[in-house]
Amino acid sequence: MKYIGAHVSAAGGVSNAPLNAVKIGANAFALFTKNQRQWSANPLTHEEIVSFKQNCAEHGFTPKSILPHDSYLINLGHPQADELNKSRVAFLEEMQRCEQLGLDRLNFHPGSHLKQTTESECLTTIAESINRALDQTCGVTAVIENTAGQGSNVGFRFEHLAEIIDQVEDKSRVGVCLDTCHSFAAGYDLLTSDSCAAVFAEFDRIVGFSYLCGMHLNDSKKGLNSRVDRHNSLGLGVLGMEVFKFIMNDPRFDDMPLILETIDETRWAEEIKLLRSFAS
Repeated sequence: MKYIGAHVSAAGGVSNAPLNAVKIGANAFALFTKNQRQWSANPLTHEEIVSFKQNCAEHGFTPKSILPHDSYLINLGHPQADELNKSRVAFLEEMQRCEQLGLDRLNFHPGSHLKQTTESECLTTIAESINRALDQTCGVTAVIENTAGQGSNVGFRFEHLAEIIDQVEDKSRVGVCLDTCHSFAAGYDLLTSDSCAAVFAEFDRIVGFSYLCGMHLNDSKKGLNSRVDRHNSLGLGVLGMEVFKFIMNDPRFDDMPLILETIDETRWAEEIKLLRSFAS
């Protein structure tokens, strides 16, 4: 089954996220479990946790159709010890919030070396950060999102993802989320069915589909290998529709959250219907 949704608002409490997903006809969703632009947050209350779980159960959302995302402030590869520790503490708190909500995965941007260390050193630091968080939590998979390679961000090559995973001790609790816009901006040609087949074959060879835990389905404002992260609504960017048709007809993308992060939320219901129409 294809689980299709969007990154919906959790304003007013995380229990509102599944309700917002229902409004757009989604059978999957992503959310922030706290304000993504602040380091700290009030603990989740018992009432909010119960309400979230009840709303998910009532509307048929299970952990495999939900992809929470951590704070944008976190950099698990930070080259400075104090800032790295701050990010590690915040990431652990995010993992623990997922535990409380009964969620089984947490999507995150891997990090940045800030031009102060090498890519490889940064990737090792990220893996160490993941290991620390996994040691202190249970049942939640750390899901690394590939990046567009903007600035000094790592994770824009499949080899980066593989290098991180290679150094994670519990490989049953590490995974990957592929973003179509990020992949394209990083240089992976997703313009035709044949090129999509080649890119995903490369991903399978280097990383492995067994690690794929979700997708972000976004068009791109910028071109192939631009290394610029600018999402667009489906069909309004330079990526085209072939990659979305490919994903919707490939069973390797079944049973995981396929999440829109496109820029116009008023189009989400329409985009979800469009994606479903691609399935043969």
